[in-house]
Amino acid sequence: MGDSPAPRELAAMSGEDVPVPDPERLVHLQLRRFAGCPVCSLHLRSVVRRAGEIEAAGVREVVVFHSTDEELRKYAADLPFAVVGDPDKKLYREFGVESSARAALDPRAWPGLARAVSTSMWGVLRRRERLAPVMPNGGQLGLPADFLFAPDGRLLAVKYGEHAYDQWTVDELLAHARTARAAGTGTPPAASAEAPSDTAR
Repeated sequence: MGDSPAPRELAAMSGEDVPVPDPERLVHLQLRRFAGCPVCSLHLRSVVRRAGEIEAAGVREVVVFHSTDEELRKYAADLPFAVVGDPDKKLYREFGVESSARAALDPRAWPGLARAVSTSMWGVLRRRERLAPVMPNGGQLGLPADFLFAPDGRLLAVKYGEHAYDQWTVDELLAHARTARAAGTGTPPAASAEAPSDTAR
């Protein structure tokens, strides 16, 4: 690790300018698929449930979709962290985040896909969610990726997903944050989490 991509300010759906890196805390930059993607929504629910732990660990969540702001307002308006649209996939290209048929065809993705679709359909039937877009901006074959940046801009950890539901769990993210603090590259607040089950690429 240790690479330092050029600092930037990302325009969030809310109109807020989001600095990456953030001089006061770690930044977890998630490059997800399209807004309304059922597997993305399933994963982000786990992030929302533990948002307090993530914030206490000195981590700011920034989630990017290859969607327009109009699509984001339909599907992601209730997320309690910065949501950024990148319909032209500029960030995806810059960070080497790919699209591939294995996003959905990899058998390792199938349990997550099945759970995501059933959860999404239940939400639609209860009128709590919208149907996922049939032809989303940027297509349906995107792969996810996770990046953790130090306040000084260094890239501390990264994970490139090998299928649509391959990303850091919250426990893995918190463990990376603990490691950053122990090395003096994070911020001081304490957080409690289990050790990660795999290593970042």
